[in-house]
Amino acid sequence: MSARIDHAVTTGTFSLDGGTWEVDNNVWVVGDDSECVVIDAPHDPDAILEVVGDRTVTALVLTHGHDDHVDAALEVARRTGAPTYLHPEDRMLWDRVHEEAPTGELSDGMEISVAGVTLRVLHTPGHTPGACSLYSPELGTVFSGDTLFEGGPGATGRSFSDFPTIIASITDKLLTLPEETVVRTGHGGSTTIGTEKPHRQEWIDRGH
Repeated sequence: MSARIDHAVTTGTFSLDGGTWEVDNNVWVVGDDSECVVIDAPHDPDAILEVVGDRTVTALVLTHGHDDHVDAALEVARRTGAPTYLHPEDRMLWDRVHEEAPTGELSDGMEISVAGVTLRVLHTPGHTPGACSLYSPELGTVFSGDTLFEGGPGATGRSFSDFPTIIASITDKLLTLPEETVVRTGHGGSTTIGTEKPHRQEWIDRGH
């Protein structure tokens, strides 16, 4: 059975720097009928596990440590037995939500295999110091978390974020991917590398 990408949207809140906002988050599940990897664990464990079904979750990969991406992580891990993975530079964000540490650490170039395909970890800091994207050449897609969206970079106006850093990450790690690569984001709709690439200078000029 060939690998496929399943998707759900969950609703909850994002809190940082004394503010709280209502947000809708994407959950991406990559796998076949027997096993899968879950990308991000926002808000609602039941909704995430509904997408998983009776499959074995081999890994729960967190694109970054903001609470709206990790708040359901330990519950999903508990109910599936899956290990949790986060880049170590985002531990200070994770630790605001959870007392228990993630199981493992993501690193640039690390490869996670599931259902005959590979998810290659790309460290893409800027939105957060430990933000990562996951690129699957076999599936022709990159899961960008909150690094790249339809219309530009993720937000860099709050603590632990930096606009020049996210531009460098997008330029060096994402816009170098094949232009037909589908960008599956942490919030909202998908796009492609080819759609976004011509607008890089516009993002730099506007500063966000």
